[in-house]
Amino acid sequence: MDSISQLALGAAVGVAVMGRRSAVWKAALAGGIAGTLPDLDAFIDHGNAVANMTYHRAESHALFWLTLASPLVAALVSRVAGEADRFRRWWLALWLALVTHPLLDTLTIYGTQLLLPFTDHPFGVGSIFIIDPLYTVPLLIGLAGAVARGRGHGGLRWNAWALGLSTAYLAWSVGAQAHVRALAQDELAAAGRPAEHLLVTPTPFNTVLWRIVAMRDGGYEEGFHSLLDGRPIRFERFASDRALERELQDLWPVQRMQWFTHGFYRMQRQGDAAYITDLRMGQEPNYSFNFRVGRREGGRWEAVPAQNRGARGDLGAGLRWLWRRMGGEDLPPPR
Repeated sequence: MDSISQLALGAAVGVAVMGRRSAVWKAALAGGIAGTLPDLDAFIDHGNAVANMTYHRAESHALFWLTLASPLVAALVSRVAGEADRFRRWWLALWLALVTHPLLDTLTIYGTQLLLPFTDHPFGVGSIFIIDPLYTVPLLIGLAGAVARGRGHGGLRWNAWALGLSTAYLAWSVGAQAHVRALAQDELAAAGRPAEHLLVTPTPFNTVLWRIVAMRDGGYEEGFHSLLDGRPIRFERFASDRALERELQDLWPVQRMQWFTHGFYRMQRQGDAAYITDLRMGQEPNYSFNFRVGRREGGRWEAVPAQNRGARGDLGAGLRWLWRRMGGEDLPPPR
């Protein structure tokens, strides 16, 4: 999730655990800082764009390593706060603030290597978009109420209700995703095009309108379904260059993206350049991660340092389409 959501979650967890044993503002500040610490790995340069993408949310997001780090963080915070006698309680609060960060990230589609060093599998449920106001705003309101009112005037109840509401929203997102997945599978099977490799993720900022991607030989299909729709899902087919993929199969960026995307990728040639695209984040024709990985010279392909050429498209047109399509209007996506 975005940094504001992670800060808000960490602060809310800190207040929930420490709010009756320390000043509410201290608990919120320490929890918020701990909740953002795992994302400091984004400032590490691994040498190329594919490495930077796929090594983000790795060791810094692993439950094992965060658990080992938590007593050190708690020792520092408890001493700075002048509450070394409450070290164990601070330890619990900051451990929870640290580990809820990757657990929340796992619900996005990006890929979180949650169980390092035991496995580097990039977990991604994909039930919530990386920015969703309906998750974040209740947390911020609850925190504001807790800090403003304090523990003696019902402020902690504001925080508790906000945590409960935001957690219930996450549960809703998982249920809505399962519903749309089942619907898409049934419709594709009824049309004689069953899909074993199916991606279902929410469109930006909501859990009402969902994007569905079905991988096929030589390409993929993309469709959209709003929970307010009353009609079948309409899919469009797009191509992927499998011949190019075979030619570049031995390149590390290609192998890395095949693994990291769980097979939801596209390969394309544009002039003398070869690109591999992560199909999970974005929609046709604009994707956040579109890496140039090869160059054609002298009749053969050569590897180049991976560069991201991702695009976002017309934001205004996209938001207007999103709002109307969420409401169930039968509109083609902007291209």
